[in-house]
Amino acid sequence: MKRSDTDTPPVSVRLATADDAVRLAEFNRAMAMETEAKPLPEDVVSAGVNAVFSSEDKGFYVVAESDGNVVGALMVTFEWSDWRNGFFWWIQSVYVNPACRRRGIYRMLYAYVVDRARARDDVYGFRLYVERDNARARKVYQALGMHHTDYLIYEQSLGVSGAGTEK
Repeated sequence: MKRSDTDTPPVSVRLATADDAVRLAEFNRAMAMETEAKPLPEDVVSAGVNAVFSSEDKGFYVVAESDGNVVGALMVTFEWSDWRNGFFWWIQSVYVNPACRRRGIYRMLYAYVVDRARARDDVYGFRLYVERDNARARKVYQALGMHHTDYLIYEQSLGVSGAGTEK
């Protein structure tokens, strides 16, 4: 039996705390398997998540809760742009529990981040990357006003701290 909207518990969005670290690490590992069929070492991901909580310059997490459970999350990291004299906030580690998808949870997470950024005077805009074949995610991002850029992303791993998680 399908639940109606009136049966669906409300969703609230908040800044994550270190108490959310275990769930965030679970989400990151699930996302990597779902989107890239890539197993991530639990200890490396847990250390990476906890590093964000121990150092504000790395970024912050935002979580969505429903019925007392964290059902979605994203992380924001920072990129300084000298061209704009401001920061781009990179949206990363986006995950919504599969049972809670198609309820606008990412939209709520994104709106929370936009509101936080607008309360400051040093955030120029937002960026994110998405797997090429993830048409559903691309459609969601475009519906929120984001657009494909002319930039390609290149990377080179140095094989340090957590290097076992390479593609």
